[in-house]
Amino acid sequence: MLIRFTGIFVAAALTAGVANAKDVTLRWGHYLGDSSFLQAEKDFAAAVTERTEGRVKVEITYAGGLGAGNEVLTLAGRGAIDMASVVPGYYADQLLYWRAYQIPFVFESPRQAMEISAAAYQDLPYFEEELTKFGVKFLFHQPLGGYYLTGPDENCDSVANLKGKKIRSFGSDIPKAHEAVGAVPVSVGVGDVYEALQTGSLDYSFLNRGNILSNRLYEPGKYSCGPVMAITGHLIVINNDVWADISAGDQAIMLEEAKKAGKAYIDNIEAAEEKAGEEIVKAGGVIKPFPASELAKWKAAAPDLLQNWVDNMASRGMGDDAGKVAAYWRAIINAD
Repeated sequence: MLIRFTGIFVAAALTAGVANAKDVTLRWGHYLGDSSFLQAEKDFAAAVTERTEGRVKVEITYAGGLGAGNEVLTLAGRGAIDMASVVPGYYADQLLYWRAYQIPFVFESPRQAMEISAAAYQDLPYFEEELTKFGVKFLFHQPLGGYYLTGPDENCDSVANLKGKKIRSFGSDIPKAHEAVGAVPVSVGVGDVYEALQTGSLDYSFLNRGNILSNRLYEPGKYSCGPVMAITGHLIVINNDVWADISAGDQAIMLEEAKKAGKAYIDNIEAAEEKAGEEIVKAGGVIKPFPASELAKWKAAAPDLLQNWVDNMASRGMGDDAGKVAAYWRAIINAD
């Protein structure tokens, strides 16, 4: 009888918790424009709204409508918005651990990068602790297809031809890869790349095929050469105080849908990027492979950027923990 009474009591408490929970509309700030390449995030928002029967509504505002890409983490952390899609490389001096997922020449493929991200989040405390300092909770991670050089010059498949070229860059590590072959890194937001290619402020963009297509970069830059590197994309986070105000039952729904969204992203990334490549060609763009021999030259010219990150973290007094992250990643990469 005691067990049965306890079960009834717990069930009643959870039911009461849901009944008493305040309805909330989560304002999600996204730096990218709406496109089919964000379908997993749109499906997450719709599923949460439906499964919580409207107790938790999720509304995404695209194209920087609630804050630019380099603002949304801070805005979410202080509660000016509730959720955000956060590019770690845009916060290179704040997200010291997460930014490492956007170091060039570490991961062999987008899938490998995402699988390592998921494993490391479970096994190492540093990533969750870092976001907690900024007042947000991690929900799921977006993968990115391989990065391509996109511009009007068809000779984007040669390391020698990149010398002196202005290439779109971001963060603190990707510019080092560009500088290693004599290119000039230029910080340009995704939404401004089209105009930068048009005006000549950039010689080459540096984005994945999904973003090349959704931003129509094949118009000012007919030629895309790649892939050159594999990194992860943005993080989807929610303000900690907002999260605490959501009932335990609805939190469980959100976490379940976040897990589904992350898996859907990984499962679909290769097919989505291949389809994007086909659409680019249909629209008049030309996709050229970046030869393995040229990529080998590029990697040979670049410093060990993962070790550079560890050394930088050591200068901040976090070298031991960063070394553990690098060793964890290298063990998985070498095993693959």
